[in-house]
Amino acid sequence: MPPTGADAGRAPGAFRLLRGNRPLRALFTARVVSYAGDSMSLVALMLHVAGTTGQGLAVALLLLVGDFVPSLFGPLTGAVSDRFDRRRVMIVCECAQGVLVLAIALSLSSLTMPLLLVLVALRSLASQVFQPASRSAVPALVGGRDLETANSTIGFGANGAEAFGPLLAAALLPVLGIQGVLLVDAASFLASAVVLLAVGPMPPVRDPDAGPASLLTEARVGLGYILRTCAVRIVATGFCAVVLFNGVDDVALVLLATDTFRSGDSSVGLLLGAVGVGLLLGYAVLTRHAHLLTMPVLLVGGFLVSSAGNVLTGLAWSVAAAFTVQAVRGLGLAAMDVASSTLLQRMVPPDMLGRVFGNFYGAVGVAAAASYVGGGLLLDATDAPTTLIVAGGAGVVCTMVVAVTLPRALRRHTGPEAVDG
Repeated sequence: MPPTGADAGRAPGAFRLLRGNRPLRALFTARVVSYAGDSMSLVALMLHVAGTTGQGLAVALLLLVGDFVPSLFGPLTGAVSDRFDRRRVMIVCECAQGVLVLAIALSLSSLTMPLLLVLVALRSLASQVFQPASRSAVPALVGGRDLETANSTIGFGANGAEAFGPLLAAALLPVLGIQGVLLVDAASFLASAVVLLAVGPMPPVRDPDAGPASLLTEARVGLGYILRTCAVRIVATGFCAVVLFNGVDDVALVLLATDTFRSGDSSVGLLLGAVGVGLLLGYAVLTRHAHLLTMPVLLVGGFLVSSAGNVLTGLAWSVAAAFTVQAVRGLGLAAMDVASSTLLQRMVPPDMLGRVFGNFYGAVGVAAAASYVGGGLLLDATDAPTTLIVAGGAGVVCTMVVAVTLPRALRRHTGPEAVDG
């Protein structure tokens, strides 16, 4: 961890923080390399499945096993990062993903669809284990006042790489083909694992009063902690509720452009890319200025902007207006991510942090899947503007509930650090 003097005064900007903190720089670099490779391979696999099966359902199943299925194991994936050395967990997860993608690449021509889905699900499960371990590692790498900047910086790098990956895939596919792009992704995971060696050991923090327990028991303890800790529960359920109501926006934006605005495919791409533009801008701003707001205010503000953004998109009169609102909405999504991560890192004891993040991101994945299903039914029954207004309005109501209940819960909370706000 950096010197304690880093906690005093104004938090440094992203470049200064990365330049002066080698372990954090290693985690940042590993995330950028891995996310870029992963988004490249997703494009390649979608093209492969679409080309070999010709079925949209097969592509949907590929996305489902990659996003939703691992979320169901959230309690266990988080328990792994609390039970073992977190650096070792991250390195093993990256190696496992690299080996699985390598196996897919080398046997692509002979893989049946069910076996491909199994391998993709296993790779995604390893990624689901990595996520709580990496989020839990941040407080061990930076001082308390640098958490906002560190989370914003990692978010900017990961989301930037994820957005850049498909563009890189488009450039490499004509040269390397689908198998070659998958091999590049496998290499990116292995490179990430090597970079993570610079993070340094992070042995698990043990409760001296607790005896040996199985992984399932530790997972149950993690769930129990969230259920009985009011402030943590409000942050997690509020975030999931906003995702539950607003996750349908990706589908609704396609129909908004094609059916409501009677525009072409390029307009669909513009609307879907607007949030990504706002996200990157939001993370960039927060790397420097997140400390100007308390994290509860930033969280509620993020909920409000992301939800109200969908309401205003439903009321938009043109593609340009919808693009502008969705870009602003991306700022809210960045604020949600940074504020929720920082709040949890400050509130939750180090020995419980992995389980909290594992359950949190698992629940977010389930909420997103439920939003696609429920929102799809609402879209079929109404239209895109109505769906966006209803979804965003429900998100605003959830935001108001969090705004009323969270401050009181934080005042009563006792944790490893005082929570700002």
